[in-house]
Amino acid sequence: MDDPELFRQGGFRLASRLFIEGDIRGDERQVARLREFAQVEDRLADDVVAWMAQQPKGRGREAFEAALRDEVAVDAPGPLRDFFADVEAKPYWVDDERLERGAKAITRAGLLGLFPLGNMSLMGGYLASRATKSLVGTGEIEYQATRRLVETAAWWIDVTTPGALKHGAKGYVSALRIRVVHAHVRAAMNRREDWDYAAWERPVNQVQTAGTLLLFSLVYVFGTQLLGLRYSARERGDILHLWRYIGWLMGVDDELLPSDEEDAWRLLWLLAATEFIPDDDSKRLAKALVEANAAVGEGRGAVGKVLSHVSVAVHSSISRLVLGKTNADFLELPNDPVAQAVIVTAAGVNFAAETVRRFIPGATALQERIGEAGRRGYVRRLEKIFGPDTTYAQHMRAA
Repeated sequence: MDDPELFRQGGFRLASRLFIEGDIRGDERQVARLREFAQVEDRLADDVVAWMAQQPKGRGREAFEAALRDEVAVDAPGPLRDFFADVEAKPYWVDDERLERGAKAITRAGLLGLFPLGNMSLMGGYLASRATKSLVGTGEIEYQATRRLVETAAWWIDVTTPGALKHGAKGYVSALRIRVVHAHVRAAMNRREDWDYAAWERPVNQVQTAGTLLLFSLVYVFGTQLLGLRYSARERGDILHLWRYIGWLMGVDDELLPSDEEDAWRLLWLLAATEFIPDDDSKRLAKALVEANAAVGEGRGAVGKVLSHVSVAVHSSISRLVLGKTNADFLELPNDPVAQAVIVTAAGVNFAAETVRRFIPGATALQERIGEAGRRGYVRRLEKIFGPDTTYAQHMRAA
């Protein structure tokens, strides 16, 4: 099996050499096994959505929201009862202390952590053309790119806040809500007469959901390291453990939930070999995300134009850093050598500061508090400016 382009170019090749020993590429049988999951969706969530569709308008979602707040009644409808019985059966491997440590390690990055989220995780995901078909099909990523980027950031902060994955807590609820949103999107795509199952496989299938999970976990960790942040091996493992549980709540099959960092790199290699095949829709979505980054300067005159240029240059340079020249050129991302040099320099400064932090007693805890405050302030600003729909009611109705 030839190396996928994503791993021949840029930082992923470097990452595999830095963190993983030996050849982690899958063989033909492993590839075939992975592809079986491209025909698997999420029966429990899909059953809930099918049940919702049979209820009077709005009643199904109200019942789901009520079940999120309180324990499901014994006489609740079968699909709701089965769904919550499954998610509330906490897996044996979940370690609450590791969840807390992983969330704190992510929180320590503060707002710097949002750069890999958009520029690496989301932009990298656009290289997976089959997964983009559902995004293009809803029309929301392309035509409401800014709002969806904001809602993704708010959701990501919800699920990665320390303590947020406790039963009934904000992150726990957000993970289950987005799982049902995915089921609504699946239902909408399955109703389309033009959905090409032979070329695109099942919409929002298990392979694609697992890929999203890796982009938000493994690629995020690698991306923040490229920007100069430092994690111990235990911290990296704890972050992946946190996302393993988030993935489980979101309905990802147990077989596709990496148990450690090497597992995650192995799965990412398999996904890159079979999923990261960009097309014209990849370019359209990348363009929409670049335009969303440019929107920071709207309505500010000459100063706004400068802000827009800087925003696009910085975000695109970070994407180029990890995706590599070939992939970035295919996505038609702006190429600004000066901005790229600034990013590399800033990463060096961050790395030096992070090195000092590790040797100063109390500095890590202080940085966690600063990062948490920055994230809270960011969410408040988002709510004031954009009013993101964290219940996803609009997306459920649209799907």
